[in-house]
Amino acid sequence: MAVGILLVGGFGTRLMPLTKNTPKPMLTIAGLPVTEHQLAMARKAGITTVVLATSYLSEIFTSYFGDGSKWGMNLLYATEENPLGTGGAIANAASMLDTDESIVVFNGDVLSSHNLSEQIHQHELNEAEVTLHLSAVDDARAYGCVPTDSVGRVTAFLEKMDNPISHNINAGCYVFSSSTVNSIPKNQVISVEREIFPQLISTHARVFSYIDDSYWLDIGTPKALLKGSRDLVQGLADSSALLMADVEQHSDAALIMSGATVDPSAKVEDGSCVGAGSIVESGAYISGSIIDHGAVVESGAIVIDSFVASGARVSRSTQIVDSFVTSDEILTIPG
Repeated sequence: MAVGILLVGGFGTRLMPLTKNTPKPMLTIAGLPVTEHQLAMARKAGITTVVLATSYLSEIFTSYFGDGSKWGMNLLYATEENPLGTGGAIANAASMLDTDESIVVFNGDVLSSHNLSEQIHQHELNEAEVTLHLSAVDDARAYGCVPTDSVGRVTAFLEKMDNPISHNINAGCYVFSSSTVNSIPKNQVISVEREIFPQLISTHARVFSYIDDSYWLDIGTPKALLKGSRDLVQGLADSSALLMADVEQHSDAALIMSGATVDPSAKVEDGSCVGAGSIVESGAYISGSIIDHGAVVESGAIVIDSFVASGARVSRSTQIVDSFVTSDEILTIPG
C-alpha cells in the first residue's frame, strides 16, 4: 500500500491577503480546507498514512487534523524550520516514513480529480523511479512543459518557454519509489522540479508519465480558489471529501454546511458555499462566493464572486463584488 507526503509549507504569496493568518492549504473551498479535499483523494486511492510537510503556521494543521483518526487516517507532521524547497521538504517528510512502498507526493495548491490509483498502478507496473501526473493544456507557456516518448517515458522537464514543444504540463502529483526519495539529500534546499527531475532524466532513470485530462486546477490565486470551490459544489471536481463532512444541504447551486443559518428569503446560487455557523439574513443574495464559517451576511446584502472570511460581516444592503472581506477591511480581488 502506498503512503503519502502532502506539501503544505508554502507561504501563499499569490493569495495574499487571504493567507495573512491562514496557510494557503487551510483556506476553505466548498466548506472544507483545501487540505481536507486532498486527503480525501489520498484516502480514495487507499492511502491512509500521510506526512504533512508544514512550515508556515504549522500549528493550524495540527490543531485541525490531529492524528487523522477522525478521517480513518494516520497523519504525521514534518515541520521545516527554514524553507527547504520541494525536494528538501520531501526528504524531510520521508524521514518519518520507514517503508519500501511507493510514496505519493501531493502539491498543496493543486485541486485534481485524476485517477490516482491508476497512476500508482502504472508506476509500479513500469518499475519506475518517478511517475509524474501530466495534464494537457491549450497554452503551456505559463507552466513549462513535459515531453514524453511513445511509451510514456519523460524525455525532458522544461521551464516556461514562448514556444512549448508539448501541451502536457506537470500537474503536481508524483509517485516515487522509496529508494529514489531516500536518495534526495537531506537538510538541503533543493527543488525536485528544477534539480531532481532533470538530473534523473539526464541519467536515463525510469521517469514515466501518467497522462490524465480529468479536472485539474492550480488554486494559487484568489480567483482560482473561488473557481475551485464553485467547481466542487457543482460537481465538476471530485467532492468526495463532503461524504464525511457535516453538510446541511448540497445541490449544484449551493452548499450549506451544518450549523449555518440561511433565511428562507435569501438566495444562494452559482456554486456558492456557506460555512458552519454562518448567518445569511433575509433577502440577501449570494452568487459564486465563499462565505466562511462564522461569517454574517446581513439583510439585503449582495455578495458576488467574493470571499467573506471567517468572522467577517457584510453590512445590510451592501453590494460586494470580486472582493475579499475580513472583519476590518474590504479588498478588491485582483484579476
